[in-house]
Amino acid sequence: MSVAADSRYGPAPLPAARGPVSAALLAALREAPHPLPAGLGAHLDAVAAPLTDEDLQLTLFLCYELHYRGWSGVDETWEWEPSLLALRARAERPFEAALRELAGPPPVVLPAAVPGALADLVAADDGPPLAAALQRRADLGRFREFVTHRSIYHLREADPHSWALPRLGGPAKAALVEIQTDEYGNGRLDRMHAELFRTTMDRLGLDTGYAAHLDLVPAVTLATNNLMSLFGLHRRLRGALLGHLAAYEMTSSLPNRRYGNGLRRLGFDAAATRFYDEHVEADAVHEQIAAYDMCGGLVRAEPALASDVLFGAAAALAVDALFAAHLLDAWSAGESSLRQPARVPAAA
Repeated sequence: MSVAADSRYGPAPLPAARGPVSAALLAALREAPHPLPAGLGAHLDAVAAPLTDEDLQLTLFLCYELHYRGWSGVDETWEWEPSLLALRARAERPFEAALRELAGPPPVVLPAAVPGALADLVAADDGPPLAAALQRRADLGRFREFVTHRSIYHLREADPHSWALPRLGGPAKAALVEIQTDEYGNGRLDRMHAELFRTTMDRLGLDTGYAAHLDLVPAVTLATNNLMSLFGLHRRLRGALLGHLAAYEMTSSLPNRRYGNGLRRLGFDAAATRFYDEHVEADAVHEQIAAYDMCGGLVRAEPALASDVLFGAAAALAVDALFAAHLLDAWSAGESSLRQPARVPAAA
C-alpha cells in the first residue's frame, strides 16, 4: 500500500499553466517521459520582458523543481529527459541575459577587494522600502500576501545555495557549511529556518504546504526563486551563487527586524515572529562569514570568479528590488499583489 506524501514537504501538485509553453510542458509531465517537440520553446526566444513573463518563469520553475522535490504524480525520470533539459536551456538564455542587463557590468576588482566591493554594492542598494512598509503600516491582509510570496522560497530556504557545496573546497566550503548549518537548524527540525517560517505561516492562517501558493504568485516572485536555481544548477555560475547568498546575508538583519516588529504591531506572538527574530541575530554573524570567508575564500582560490561573485550579488539585489516594487505598486493602487490563477488551454 502506498503512503501519501506529507504536503508540508512536497512534492507539490502541478500548478495551472500560464501560457502555451508551460501548458504543453504540464501536459507532457502528466504522461510517461517522452521527447518534447523540438520547437516547443521557440517563442521564448523573443520574450520582451523575461523577468516578468509568466509563461517563461513558470516553465523554468517547472523544470527546476524536478531537481528539488519533484512534482506529485510526475515520473521522476523526467528530471534528466534530454528534450526537457533542452527546453530549460532555451528558457534560461533570455532569463540570464535579462539578469545581466538588469544587474549591469560588475566592477573590475582584485580578488582581495571582493569583500569590500560586496559591501559597496549593499551600501549603494536603494531598493523600494518594502520592509519599512510592512513594519509601519501594512495591515494583516498585506502581511499575509507578503508571506504568501516568500513561502515559495522560505519553505526550501537553504536548498538552492547548498548546490554549491560539492563544487567548492577549502575555506569557501567551510564557510558555506557554517552558514548552511545554521539555516538547517544544526540538525534540529524545530530550529530549521524553513520550519520556523512554516510556523509563521500557520499563525497567519495560511496553508503551510510546500509550494501550496504557487498558483497565486506572479512571475517576478518566481524569478527571485529561479535566479537561485539558475546559479545553483550550473557549475559555471558557482561564483554568482555565492555572491547571491552573500548579498542575502548582508542585507537581511534590518529587514527581518522590521518584519518581526510589523507582526508584533499586528498583535502576533513570539512563535509567529521567531523566524524573523532568528535572522536578525544569525545573519549579523553570517554577513562577515559570507563576505570574507566564503566569497573571499573562493576568489583567493579562483581569482577568475571575482566578477561572477559581484554579478550574483548585484542580480540578487536588483531582482529583489523588482519584487518589492511589484508589491508596493499594487498596494498603492489598492490592489492585491497576488495573481488570480486561470487555467490556460493546452497548445494545439
